[in-house]
Amino acid sequence: MKGDYQDLVDEISALLGAPATLENRDFRLIAFGAHDSDDDLAMDPVRTRSILTRQSTADVRSWFEGFGIARATGPVRIPAAPDAGVFRGRICLPVRYRGIVQGYVWLLDQEPGKPGPEPAALDAAMDVAQRIGVLLAEEAKAGADLSREFLAVLTAGPGWPQDMAVAALRAALGPGGDGLHAAVCVAPWPGEAPASVPGAAAVCVVPRRAGGEPGGAAGPGAAAGPGSEPAGDPALAVLLRLRSTDALAPALAAVARLLPRAAEATGTGGRAAGGAGAGGTGTGGGGGVGATTTAVARGVTAGVADPVRGLADLPAAWEQAVAAARAAAAQPRFGPVAQWSAIGPYRLLATLAADPVDDPAARTLLTPANRELARTAEVFLDCAGQAGRAAAALGIHRQTLYYRLARVEQLTGLDLDEGEDRLLLHMALKASRLA
Repeated sequence: MKGDYQDLVDEISALLGAPATLENRDFRLIAFGAHDSDDDLAMDPVRTRSILTRQSTADVRSWFEGFGIARATGPVRIPAAPDAGVFRGRICLPVRYRGIVQGYVWLLDQEPGKPGPEPAALDAAMDVAQRIGVLLAEEAKAGADLSREFLAVLTAGPGWPQDMAVAALRAALGPGGDGLHAAVCVAPWPGEAPASVPGAAAVCVVPRRAGGEPGGAAGPGAAAGPGSEPAGDPALAVLLRLRSTDALAPALAAVARLLPRAAEATGTGGRAAGGAGAGGTGTGGGGGVGATTTAVARGVTAGVADPVRGLADLPAAWEQAVAAARAAAAQPRFGPVAQWSAIGPYRLLATLAADPVDDPAARTLLTPANRELARTAEVFLDCAGQAGRAAAALGIHRQTLYYRLARVEQLTGLDLDEGEDRLLLHMALKASRLA
C-alpha cells in the first residue's frame, strides 16, 4: 500500500512539475516526492518539519484549514506567510472519497508573476488524487472490517482458541501482520469504535466483564464464562502499525487524539483519575493540553504496550496495554497516556485481580478517616524509607513524620523496620489506587 501511495505522488509531481507531498486528514505524512531544487525557499520550516517528523503541528493544521481545504472539492491556492514559516505559497489538492476528505496533496506554488500549472494539468492531478482517496478509504475500511478478528484474539481463551484467533487475524492482515505493532487500550470507551484511527491496522470495542477489566471474565485475554454479564464501560482496543521501536511519538499522538472523543461521549464527568489530589498534566497530541486534561478529569485514560513484531505476542501485549491504562487512571504522574514500560511496580500490580484490596493489615489504614496517614506511609516508602526525603516531599517536620509513622504501625500491626512488612504495606497502598 505504501508503494502505491508513493507511485501516485510521483505521478502528480510529474504532471505538475513540482515535488508533491501526501498527508492524511490528520496531517500525518504518507509519501513525498523527491526534491532536487537549489531554491532555499522551497524547503521552508513547515515543509521541512512535515518531512522530518512525518506530521504537522496543530497550529499549522489550523492555519491551513482556515483556507477551507477540508470543504474544497478542487485545488486551493494558499499564499505565502513568512511569519507562519510558509515561505512559498502552496497548492492543495483535497483527497476525497464519496465526498469525505481523506487527506491532502501539497505542492509548492510558483513565485508571484510566474505562470502556475495549466488547468488541464491540475484536472489530471485531481484525478490522481481521487485514486489516492479510494486507497485511503479502503485502508481505513480494512481496519474497521477486522474488528471481529481483532476482538477474537483479545477475548479468546488460552491455548488452541487463542492460536486459531491469532492465525485468523494474521491471514486477514496479510503481509502486514508480520510487521511491528503496538497494542493500545483506551478506557472507558462508550459507544462504537471510531470509523478510522490514523495508523491503525485494526480497532474494536472490548466489553468489560466480571472482574472489571476489558477482555474475558478472568481479566484481559481470558475467555468469558457461561452466563457472565458485562459490567461497566467497555474499552477501545487499537492495533497501531509502527515503523520502528523508536518511533512511538506518532502512535502516542494518535492515541492522545482519541481521549477527548471518549471524554465527550462519557459526558457526565466521572471521577478524577487517581482520586484525591489528582491533577496530572496532559501528554499533548492533537487534542491539546486542555482536551487531555478534560479526558483525565472524566476518568478516561489510555495504555500503550511495548511494540511486538508479528501477532503471536498480541494477547500479552493487550494485557500490558490494559495494565498501563489502569495505572494511568491510578497515578496522575503517568499522564493520560501511559506506556507499559514506564509504569514501574504497576506492571505487576495492575495484572492482579481487579477486586478492591482487603488485606487485614491495611484495611483500617485505607479508610477515608486515615487518608493522610496512608499518604504519609506511601510517600515514606516511595522515598525508600529515607525520613529526610519523605518529610521534604510531604512538607512536614521530621518529628511529625515519625509521629505519623508510629500511628501507621499501630493501625496496621506492621513493623516498618522489617523489609517484608514494608513490601506488604507498599503493595497494598499502590494496589488500592487501582481498585
